[in-house]
This record gives sequence, C-alpha cells and structure tokens, in this order.
Amino acid sequence: MRIAIVEDNRPLAGGIAKAFEAEGHGVDLLHVGTGAADFLLGEKLDLIILDVNLPGCSGLEILESLRGAGNHAPVILLTARDAIEDKVSGLDLGADDYLTKPFELAELLARARALLRRADKEIATTSQLGRVVIDSAARQVSVDGAVIDLPRREFALLEALMSSRGGVVSKTQILDHLYGTGAEVEESAVELYVHRLRKKLAGSGTEIKTVRGLGYCLRSVA
Repeated sequence: MRIAIVEDNRPLAGGIAKAFEAEGHGVDLLHVGTGAADFLLGEKLDLIILDVNLPGCSGLEILESLRGAGNHAPVILLTARDAIEDKVSGLDLGADDYLTKPFELAELLARARALLRRADKEIATTSQLGRVVIDSAARQVSVDGAVIDLPRREFALLEALMSSRGGVVSKTQILDHLYGTGAEVEESAVELYVHRLRKKLAGSGTEIKTVRGLGYCLRSVA
C-alpha cells in the first residue's frame, strides 16, 4: 500500500512514516500545504494522513480540493483543535476519520488499518495473470492454489507489476510504490527484488520481462 503523510511537524511526520514503513507500506512525506493537493491528485494513493494546520494551505482546503476533483482516497485528519466545529467541518468535507493531537501512534495505525480494510472490501482485492493470483487484502500470492511466501518488498513489486495489466512499469515507479516518492534508494534495489521474484515465479507460467531502457512488465507464457 502507498500512504501519503502531509504534516508540517517533521519529527512527528517522520515517526508516523517509520511506523507505516515497518508495516511494509510505501510512504510519501509532504510538510507544507502549498502544492499538496496537486501532488496528491497526481498519485495513486491508498491512504492520506492530513494535518489541518499547514503552512500555505490548510488541510481542510486540500481535502476540499481532493473531493471536488473526485478523489476518494481515504483521509485521516490530524488536528490540534478541540472545537467540535472543526471536526464536523472535516467530516462534512469528506474526511473518513480524524485524530486530535496529541495521539497515540498505535491508535493511528489501528484506524489506518481499519480504513484500508474497508477500502479493500469496496474494490476487487484479487487479480490474476496466468496461474498466479495475488490477494492484496490478505497480502498473499498463490500459484495453482499453492501459497508462495514473499517478503513485503517482493510482494509490493508483484503488486505494482500486476496492476499495470501487462504495461511497462519503470524503475522509478516501482521505487515510488515500494518506498514512496523521493526515497533515497538506489535503482539497483529494484534489480535485486526483480531477480529474487523471478526465481520464485519460475515454472508458474508468469514471468517478469525486462524492457530495456524502460522498465519491466509481467506477462503470461506458455
């Protein structure tokens, strides 16, 4: 899953990011409101953690822009405000949940998991290519019904390739899906994960093809 955190308190944002990364999610970090809506609208995100009080543009304005543009990614609002009116405004604009600062990180993670589970139920959670089936909700991959054990990064790689429907996925796109936009990770990491995943898919009738200079694609083979 890919999660965006829009929070100007950098230590807090960093702590939240590490917690989500430890659960295997890719994380994008933004610290100002200016331009945040454009970024969020341009990315495919599974969850947005959005602070209300941001420099440049408030979280409520960003939320209004997202919903006005038809973006329905789940949103959890973070606010230091105690006034019930602020919470009601956020929910009326389309927020899915909110937390008032200070909060326990464990509670934020639990609420995020609940929203992600709900989103999974509203969309198809399984996809198949050849004999390979991936269940994003259960985080499970199987071939002919037999489960393949994949570490979280390899699972995320297969998820990214499967979602492209046979199209080419660049190394940059894969890194964004695995780690979040702007993560300082070398592209060679993608090559390592591809190598490992190829070995585990051997004999499954599905292979990862390298498209030189462009990236990778997943295809079914006889």
